[in-house]
Amino acid sequence: MLHLTKVAFGCDSAEYLAERLSIRNAQPGGIRLTTRYRPKRHEEVVGGSLFWILKHRLIGRNEILGFADAEGGRTDILLAAPFVPVRPIVRRAHQGWRYLEEANAPADLIGGEAGDLPRELAGELAELGLI
Repeated sequence: MLHLTKVAFGCDSAEYLAERLSIRNAQPGGIRLTTRYRPKRHEEVVGGSLFWILKHRLIGRNEILGFADAEGGRTDILLAAPFVPVRPIVRRAHQGWRYLEEANAPADLIGGEAGDLPRELAGELAELGLI
């Protein structure tokens, strides 16, 4: 399975990102993320996830449902509604989106793991390789 990564631009916390996504989901058409170019490997990422980068860490994901043409020759990435927190993994920020192979994708946070820790602490522990 192939995934994408994208910086959560303008977000200062995972909670704020999840709130923004839920607001977008309430609009007609659901969560649509507009990008300039359709990924060349777009067929491979459908069913995968878009992983969000915040403060140089992968912090959560949304399932990629598909792609649609948007105004001005752009492309919409259609995302599923639930924002799923993941184990924080250090990732450099970048412009646009990048591919992420399944082997490098972080696991979902499940209650009882790092899910009970504050996000920043979980991120620091992940950076040290402790979780």
